[in-house]
Amino acid sequence: MANRRIVLCAGTGCVSSGSLEVRDALVRELTKRNIADQFEVVTSGCHGFCEQGPLVIVHPEDILYCRVQAGDIPELVEEYLIGGRIVERLLYRDPVTGKSVSDHMKIGFYAKQMRNVLRNCGVIDPENIQEYVARQGYAGLRKGLAMDRMAVIDEVKRSGLRGRGGAGFPTGLKWEFTFKAKGDKKYIVCNADEGDPGAFMDRSVLEGDPHAVVEGMLVAGYAIGADEGYVYVRAEYPLAIKRLRVAIDQAVQYGYLGRNILGSGFSFTLKIKEGAGAFVCGEETALLASIMGERGMPRPRPPFPANAGLWGKPTCLNNVETFANIPLIMRQGGDEYAKIGTPRSKGTKVFALTGKINNTGLAEVPMGITMREIIFDIGGGIKDGKAFKAVQIGGPSGGCIPESLLDTPVDYDSLIKAGAMMGSGGLVVLDENTCMVDLARFFMDFVQSESCGKCPPCRVGTKLMLETLERICAGEGTLGDIDWLVELGTKVKAFSLCGLGQTAPNPVLTAIRYFREEYEAHVRDKTCPAGACTALVDFVVVPEKCKGCTRCIKVCPVSAITGKVKEVHHIDPAVCIRCGACLETCRFDAIIRGKAAKVGEVAS
Repeated sequence: MANRRIVLCAGTGCVSSGSLEVRDALVRELTKRNIADQFEVVTSGCHGFCEQGPLVIVHPEDILYCRVQAGDIPELVEEYLIGGRIVERLLYRDPVTGKSVSDHMKIGFYAKQMRNVLRNCGVIDPENIQEYVARQGYAGLRKGLAMDRMAVIDEVKRSGLRGRGGAGFPTGLKWEFTFKAKGDKKYIVCNADEGDPGAFMDRSVLEGDPHAVVEGMLVAGYAIGADEGYVYVRAEYPLAIKRLRVAIDQAVQYGYLGRNILGSGFSFTLKIKEGAGAFVCGEETALLASIMGERGMPRPRPPFPANAGLWGKPTCLNNVETFANIPLIMRQGGDEYAKIGTPRSKGTKVFALTGKINNTGLAEVPMGITMREIIFDIGGGIKDGKAFKAVQIGGPSGGCIPESLLDTPVDYDSLIKAGAMMGSGGLVVLDENTCMVDLARFFMDFVQSESCGKCPPCRVGTKLMLETLERICAGEGTLGDIDWLVELGTKVKAFSLCGLGQTAPNPVLTAIRYFREEYEAHVRDKTCPAGACTALVDFVVVPEKCKGCTRCIKVCPVSAITGKVKEVHHIDPAVCIRCGACLETCRFDAIIRGKAAKVGEVAS
């Protein structure tokens, strides 16, 4: 019998980096050495530390090896699994101290996390129901089935859990509304239509712990009196869909889904609906329309889905992370769960850390932690030693938090006060080279193209805002454009039909609120302080630094650079297409972003 367990991360990120090839190489090597029976090799869901994948963890020692490739396996087996000698070069190395760390719980990325929703991700085989049950899986369902339906709802209300999809509506209250709604048929729906750029929280939970979502939906179905549920998941998430299907089949086989569940008299079936990738289908009424085979477009409310949802029947809709919290609440009780977080934001929140940050990945933190702790303690700070500029939280629906607000607690109310919002949990870190005008243009381009076009404030308003931002980035804006963006954005928020339009202006409005001087530089001085808007920036050579090595000449795709060996080179702004290839290849920092007319001034 195997006495040691080797877990290989097989979330989408690590799979794309070759983790399945690493697993196959490991199995072959162990078999070749006739020691395969001593080790249990398991593939798990996302362990979170995506920047360092593929990840391999050896238990019971809890040794974490990073960026492991198939070619590393013979050494890993010989040196560590057989010889007991740590393979130093595969350990995580702290970027500040330079010291290697073997125990993953001592790495800064994990040390400040509180992994409740992610407790099984990276630990169990998500396609093995027995491993889920061994870690108290479906214990919350068993407890709930022994309680009165309203008692289950009261337990969730006491927990203080708010919807993790972005709006933050109290979960227990939503369940109560649906429970009390009149109808001979009721539905439970899980929103897994995760469309925010840079967001992968829901995908990772479904890939790493699908049974937790199934169990949460079962508890909700019992509580409100529903006998049928749907998981609406993006078709772009094939691995999540595969593992969810396996989990549903296993739950049926073991009696957790189907008729007369665990002899309780409660019956529940669960189906998967694959979405076609429309961002607007993340809005609940558009999502429900899509499930029913209609075009995914929002409708006015009331009536709310709790009273008239799928096929006009009362429907309770929550997102993946919300349902994944339910088993924990049922096991330990709502009062115990409510001890974590702030008075109005209970529990933990999962964030996807992306952008100009050292430790990209998935992190779960207690509500009330500061943005500074997430970015610098868990995220490891800004890449390449550059200065922090802002953090975009909440995706296209969120806003930008500047450095002056880094100590803002991460909770629903504090973020809204700062002009942002929790959103589903996307967190994009920006450094000094990020142009806030161009960033706003990027997000506005996204939401404008994803607008369903049903209501004029969103359809027309987002297009006008995008056109204005494009003019400013091209150096054709005026000072009046800035105030026009604020006025127009305020109206789009106030009069749009659904959450997409009501939140679309947030990135623009917060960028103007905190970085107005950057907008003014674009329209008044016709310059981009961050050097990102190519229409406003030239690449220039600093004579004192140029060594005449000709590397820049060789990479320029349009022959805009001239100069002889060991002589100062020159970039012709009329020919340059501002691709940045010369900037990246120069080893002497002799090429900078500036204005060609000011070369001498910059050099001095």
